Amino acid sequence: MLNDVYNKKIIELAGNIPRLGRLQVPDATATAHSKLCGSTVKVDLKMDGPVVSDFAHEVKACALGQASSSIMARHVVGSSAAELRELRDTVRRMLKENGAPPDGKWAEIAVLEPVRDYKARHASTLLTFDAVVDAIDQIEAKKGKTEQLAPAQS
Repeated sequence: MLNDVYNKKIIELAGNIPRLGRLQVPDATATAHSKLCGSTVKVDLKMDGPVVSDFAHEVKACALGQASSSIMARHVVGSSAAELRELRDTVRRMLKENGAPPDGKWAEIAVLEPVRDYKARHASTLLTFDAVVDAIDQIEAKKGKTEQLAPAQS
């Protein structure tokens, strides 16, 4: 039932999104958009090596996109690129393949499990995860080009 999706915890998360806004000088900015519902999430990311050091986002999404963005914002700083890629894949499997929700600091994402029964809601729920991985990919691509251009050290 759709009421399971829009439960009290989802509404609470959607109404309390931390880290709203933009970073002044992000290492990368990425936007994810759902054509189906019109939801958009734009993230700014700073990284120190493979670890997220700062994060901000603009969230123009339904309650599910807001709730997943809220969870992301609570835990992303201090997370590694590998962890965030695995998180995106785990959430995608949770929604699309009846996979288990993540555990540890990301366990709260289990509140989004009922969304798996509503395919039309998957895209908005995944926006923040896709945008964060896109930003990480951009940062790593820039870093790779910088390393390729740097003279070899002896």
